[in-house]
Amino acid sequence: MFFAWLTPSHFIMLGMLFTFAIAHSGLAALRPWAEKRIGARLYRVFFALVSLPLATILIIYFFNHRYDGLQLWQLQGIPGIQSIVWVLSAISFLFLYPATFNLLEIAAIQKPQVHLYETGIIRITRHPQMVGQVIWCVAHALWLGTTFMVVTCAGLILHHLFGVWHGDRRWLARYGEAFEAVKARTSVLPFLAIVQGKQDLKLGEFLRPAYVGVAIFIGLLWWAHPILIRATGSVGW
Repeated sequence: MFFAWLTPSHFIMLGMLFTFAIAHSGLAALRPWAEKRIGARLYRVFFALVSLPLATILIIYFFNHRYDGLQLWQLQGIPGIQSIVWVLSAISFLFLYPATFNLLEIAAIQKPQVHLYETGIIRITRHPQMVGQVIWCVAHALWLGTTFMVVTCAGLILHHLFGVWHGDRRWLARYGEAFEAVKARTSVLPFLAIVQGKQDLKLGEFLRPAYVGVAIFIGLLWWAHPILIRATGSVGW
């Protein structure tokens, strides 16, 4: 049968991504309303209690089904492809986790806030998490080459593209003209604002302890990757 490769896991993954997107973006939209009623710290705790379990389930399911479906291409035997995938993955994390600059806020030790700034990685792109997600998807699609991976990438990228619109809308509602000014001086596409002369790339702004933390995280992830695959394989999902 022609569509025998279209396993139920493709649709389950899309459903899980849709559920995560609703929970994550929905709670982000409710942030101003919720913070007025329960406070910024308690909101952040609730946000984490909802988002982290959903993200963990997604990761486990992805690991266990990453080779499902049709093999569209097979590049794993090409010399250097593994290094390319790891380099792209490392770059993706530098974009994905700019929020590590405010670890105390993430942990709700300090009062969580919505920051409007245009330094560091924001000079490159106003939405670094979207860019990081696209780079991560490109890297893993190159390595895996399955229809399940393509479906996963489509869901992740669509969610982050929605996040670009949703994030700009929330910033505008909170900061008004101040955000309009930042928006005019930054770009969604990486390096576009720099090429247009609206921004200057200041490498000194990247010399921050947070980037050291991201680098350590990337190293630990590289070391623990086989362990994670074996651990998730023991979960019968």
